[in-house]
Amino acid sequence: MQTPDSARDTWPRLMARAQGGDKQAYARLLTALVPVIRAQARRHIRDETAIEDVIQEVLLTVHRVRHTYDPDYPFMPWLTAIISTRCVDALRRRGRRQQWEIDQPTLAEETPAPDASGYDRQDELAGFLRQLPSRQRAIVEHVHLREMSLSEAAAHHNLSVAAVKSLLHRALTNLRKLGTKS
Repeated sequence: MQTPDSARDTWPRLMARAQGGDKQAYARLLTALVPVIRAQARRHIRDETAIEDVIQEVLLTVHRVRHTYDPDYPFMPWLTAIISTRCVDALRRRGRRQQWEIDQPTLAEETPAPDASGYDRQDELAGFLRQLPSRQRAIVEHVHLREMSLSEAAAHHNLSVAAVKSLLHRALTNLRKLGTKS
């Protein structure tokens, strides 16, 4: 019987064989990874259902990006990076979901008090956003106000992540200019 450390020593070899098309080696590798993924996910996430979702997401990601692994390098840092990313994604999704589940505020809570200068900050922000080109405004609203990830905003707008970043950068530059004029 292999010890956990000796099993981990075989993971790079199994991945290399999987990259070469060995389905049995790939199945063995994925089966061996599940307990490790679960243990690392539990360090970040408490909800067992979310942990199981993360495990599935990690396995799908490993499948999608397996060609990027270089067998000449350690396997665990490569896998840990994937696990960490998927845990963060799950926590973000959960945070957004919890935020949307909060009861709608009452009218009194909805109407903010004007600040010391007499301007309503939400009206001021809305005024600045209205001055942006429509695509830039939509990206700012989705990424910063609705807290979408860059990839979610890109998918929503049928754009690349690079295009979303570019639009967001231009929008924020324009907002800074507008803010200094007032």
